[in-house]
Amino acid sequence: MYVGIDLGTSSVKALLVDDSQRIVAEASAPLTVERPHPLWSEQLPSAWWAATELAIGKIRQAAPTEFAATKAIGLSGQMHGATLLDASHRVLRPAILWNDGRSGPECAALEKREPRLRAITGNAAMAGFTAPKLLWVAHHEPEIFAKTAYVLLPKDWLRLTLSGDLATDMSDASGTLWLDVAKRDWSPEMLAATGLSPGAMPRACEGTQGTGTLRRDLAEAWGLSPKTVIAAGGGDNAAGAAGAGVIHPGQGLLSLGTSGVLFLVTDRFSPSPARGVHAFCHCIPNLWHQMSVILSAASCLSWVVPVVGARDEASLLAEVEKEATAPAKEIFLPYLSGERTPHNDPEARGVFFGLTHETTRATLARAVLEGVAFAFADGLSVLREAGGVPREITVIGGGSRSPLWAKIIASALGHPLLVRERAELGPAFGAARLARIAAAGESPSDVCVAPPVVRAIEPDAALAAAYAETIPRYRDLYVRLRGAFATPPSQKA
Repeated sequence: MYVGIDLGTSSVKALLVDDSQRIVAEASAPLTVERPHPLWSEQLPSAWWAATELAIGKIRQAAPTEFAATKAIGLSGQMHGATLLDASHRVLRPAILWNDGRSGPECAALEKREPRLRAITGNAAMAGFTAPKLLWVAHHEPEIFAKTAYVLLPKDWLRLTLSGDLATDMSDASGTLWLDVAKRDWSPEMLAATGLSPGAMPRACEGTQGTGTLRRDLAEAWGLSPKTVIAAGGGDNAAGAAGAGVIHPGQGLLSLGTSGVLFLVTDRFSPSPARGVHAFCHCIPNLWHQMSVILSAASCLSWVVPVVGARDEASLLAEVEKEATAPAKEIFLPYLSGERTPHNDPEARGVFFGLTHETTRATLARAVLEGVAFAFADGLSVLREAGGVPREITVIGGGSRSPLWAKIIASALGHPLLVRERAELGPAFGAARLARIAAAGESPSDVCVAPPVVRAIEPDAALAAAYAETIPRYRDLYVRLRGAFATPPSQKA
C-alpha cells in the first residue's frame, strides 16, 4: 500500500493505493487562503498539518487494515510558496503562496543583481516564484529575514513534520529561482543574489528517491511502521504528470485546477523565458518540462458561482449547457490573481467586457469558461513559439469532469484532449506512484503508465471558427487595459 498526499491551495487530498494501482480510499480536507492586503495570498502551515491529519484520518478510518500496510508516503503540493523557519525549525510568519503578487518590484531587482538569472534558472523572475518573496521579506520584514535559517516549499514543510528531514525534489525546487535547472543543483549565485547561503536550502533529490522515514511517534499514532518511506515526490504539476503517465518527451498535460497549466515533457533543459514559458525539472530523473501557467482557472468558476447567485458549480454548468449554447458575446479576462504566462503581470485583473441588457447569468458563466480557455490558448501559443509541439494532451484536474468545458478548451486550442481514467485524482495519485518507486525501486516507466483513455475530445469546428475571431479581441482587451491595472498607491500595503 502507498499513500499520496497533495497539499493544494484549497484542500489537502490523500489517497491510499494498492499494488495494482487501485484506489482503496481517498479523502480531502479544506483549506482557506488569507488575503490581508491587495496582491497578498498567505496560509498558515499549521492549517496544512491540521488538514493533512484530517485527510489521513479519513482514509485510515475507511480502510484500516489496508492503511496499516502502507510502505511509503509520497508528497505533492502547490509550488513556489515561501515557508520561513528559524534555526529551531519554528515557522516565522504565514507562508507566502504561489499566487501572491506583492513582490513584483523585487523581480526587477533580482534580475539586476544576477544578470544570468534566466540562463541559470530557465525562467524570468516572476512575483509567484519563491526567491523574489525573500527579497520582499528582507526589505519589508528585516527582523523576520534576519531570523530565517531555512526556506521550505509547502509540501517540504509537511515532509519536515512527517519525518524531521529537510529535503525537496527537483521539480518543486525548479520553481524557486534558486535551482540551476540544467545541473539539477542549487545555484550559489542565485542564493547569493537573495542574501541566502546554500545551508538555507533543503537537500535536493530526484522525485523517485526516499528522503527519510516516518517519525516514530507519528508511526505509533497512525498505526504504521516507523520504516515507512517518505518519497521526495514532486511539485503538483510534475506529480500530476506522473499520475497521468506523462513521462515521455512530446507528451503534454493540461491541468484544469485552481490554476491552469500546460505541461510538455522534454528530454533536455529547454529554456525560453521571454514570454513566461517555464523550464523546470520533471520529478522523474533525466527529464525536464516546459510549462505555461495561468494563475486562475477552475478558481474562476468557483468565484463566479456566488457572484451570480448560483447554487453550486454543477447547477451553473447545467444552466450554461441548457441556456447558453452559443459562444458568449461577452468576454472575460480571467486574471483574478494577476497572470503569469504570457503577461508576467501580477497587477492584471479580471474583467467582464461587452455586457448588455441581454446578458444573463448563463452567458456570464459561459464567458468565464471561454475566458479560461482563451488563456490556455495563449499558453499553447507561447509553448509553440518556444519550439514545443505536443504529440498528445491529457487533461486532468477537477475541472476536467465537465465535458462542456473540455470541449470549449479543445476548440480554443485547436487540439484534441484525452480524458483518462482517474483524471480527477491528479497530483495525489502521482505522489503515490512516486512513493512506490522510492520504496520498491521499480522503474518509473513500469509504474507511471498512462491510464486508459475514457474519451478523446475533438475540437468543434464551429466553435473553433468563432473563437478564432474572439481570441484576438480577448488579447487586445488586455493590451488596452494593462496600464489601468496598476494598484493605486493608497491601496498598497
